[in-house]
Amino acid sequence: MNRTQQTHELVKAEILREKAAALGRAGERLEAALEAVAAIARRLDGSADAAERTRLLEDYEVARARAREARLALLIQREALGVRHHRAVDEHFPEPPRRQHRT
Repeated sequence: MNRTQQTHELVKAEILREKAAALGRAGERLEAALEAVAAIARRLDGSADAAERTRLLEDYEVARARAREARLALLIQREALGVRHHRAVDEHFPEPPRRQHRT
């Protein structure tokens, strides 16, 4: 292998490492976003105060929207890498459900 080919292989390897790192960061952002949603949901479930529940529901929807965006970013990253099937993402990182006011 000549020097040009070696350099090309090194560059390709670096690109692969960066793609993997970017995918990992997208997954970490999704995990953090889902944990934020879950934390708000736990507080919401433990709250009996109507005003606090209203505020927490608003916070939950904002966090849920961020989680949905992070999930979409992960799916786009996977698509960019050629991964077309997302069943594993659906199973491991389901979209948080909508929450409603209790009556």
